[in-house]
Amino acid sequence: MGGVGHLRGDGADLVVTLTNTSSADTTKPVEVLTALFFDSSADLSGLSRLSAALAPGSSVILDRDGQPSGGVVGGEWAWKMHGSSARPAYGISSTGLGLFGPGDLFPGANLAGPESPGGVNYGIVSAGDDPTTGNGGIRNSGGLIKNAVVFRLGGLPGGFALSQIDHVVFQYGTSLSEPSFEGRRPLTGVVLPEASCWQFAGFAGLGVLALLRRRLA
Repeated sequence: MGGVGHLRGDGADLVVTLTNTSSADTTKPVEVLTALFFDSSADLSGLSRLSAALAPGSSVILDRDGQPSGGVVGGEWAWKMHGSSARPAYGISSTGLGLFGPGDLFPGANLAGPESPGGVNYGIVSAGDDPTTGNGGIRNSGGLIKNAVVFRLGGLPGGFALSQIDHVVFQYGTSLSEPSFEGRRPLTGVVLPEASCWQFAGFAGLGVLALLRRRLA
C-alpha cells in the first residue's frame, strides 16, 4: 500500500497512506475525509514534501477534466507543522482549516479552484461512495478522491521510529468544528522483511485508515 522511502545516511522518507474504507455512501461534505493530524516525540518540522499521488486502484471522481496526470494530486494537498492547539502538531490536509496555505502544498499542478488548499475538493470519499448521489456540495466539489492517497515526506531525523508517532486524528469537512475522530492506539504493529509499518484506524464503523510506513534500504 503506497510508496516507499529508502534510508539514506541518517535520514529516511515517511510514507503515509490515507484511505476511507467505509462502505457507506458519501452524501455531503462533512462526510469527506480531508485531513490527518498526529503528534510525534521526534522533531519532524524539517520534513520536506516529496509527493502526493493516488494509491493503486484509486481514482478521481466528479472532475470534468478526468484523471490527473500520473495520479499526482500534490497541488491539492498540504503538509505542515502548525501552531494550533486545536489539533496535534503535524497535519496533512486537502483543505485550509485556517492552518494550511499555498506555501504548504506538495508538488503538483493545481487541479481545481484557487492555488490554496480550501473547500472539500480532492478530499477522500468512502470506498462505497455512489458518485451519482450526494448534495450540491458533493456534486459541485470540483473533484473528489475514491479512496486513497499516498504521501511521501523526506528527511526523517536519525534514530526515528514509527513508535514515536501518536495521537492520530482524522478530520472531515472543511472546518475544525466539523467531525473529527481520534484514532485508537495502533491495532497492529507489523514488521515485514522489507518494512516496518504501523496501522491506525478510526473509531469502529468510520472506515478510515492511515498507514505510516518507513522502508529501510
